[in-house]
Amino acid sequence: MTPLIEFRDIYKIYQMGDSEVHAIDGISMKVYKGEFLAIVGQSGSGKSTCMNIIGCLDVPTRGEYFLDGRDVSHMTDDEQAEIRNKKLGFIFQQYNLIPKLTVLQNVELPLLYAGLSDKEQETRALNSLERVGLRDKAKNMPSQLSGGQQQRVSIARALAGDPSIILADEPTGALDSKTGKEVLGFLKQLHSEGNTIVLITHDNTIAAQAGRVIRVQDGRVVYDGEPDIAKFATVAHAGDEDGENNES
Repeated sequence: MTPLIEFRDIYKIYQMGDSEVHAIDGISMKVYKGEFLAIVGQSGSGKSTCMNIIGCLDVPTRGEYFLDGRDVSHMTDDEQAEIRNKKLGFIFQQYNLIPKLTVLQNVELPLLYAGLSDKEQETRALNSLERVGLRDKAKNMPSQLSGGQQQRVSIARALAGDPSIILADEPTGALDSKTGKEVLGFLKQLHSEGNTIVLITHDNTIAAQAGRVIRVQDGRVVYDGEPDIAKFATVAHAGDEDGENNES
């Protein structure tokens, strides 16, 4: 079975004056279709860099990244944009809705870039809003919605293009705990329907809701396994305590 996502010894190195900063320091991993994976780590751990490479928002310094069997490690900006439009759906912490567009127009936007007809854009956008229970809000402006509703609109936008992967970057970070649980519950529902979800978070309790957890620390994988919070939280504590990374 071909992995949907495969990192082969990925490095992302930044030059800071005379020093090199290894944001990702030799990560290898495989993610298969239908998985619900959480990548967890504190600020500066490398989890956001992993997300940017998975999402074709950045390329590795060295190593290979295969997306659905295709090497996308060193694509041009235009090639990356095409992959993002066809294969990936993004859910962001701050929703990233355009205030001057209606809910429907916000969901239609990636379909417009994909070159679909106006009729197809509207049909697919309305179907996506139906899935998140907001079809009746199609003509509303984002400012007329609650935070939870705005996040559900961003989920609808991610779903509209029928992506291979849904990338959720701290999707509950701007929400109160009750609304955050509702959004997380919706992501779990999408997973149960067969969607592949990669969740980026710093919160162990949120990561524990996924089907599998990868913890990154200092640019390396220190845990890859079941979402047992006692296990991967202990790994994080041990790493903080002795300053060492233990490869899983």
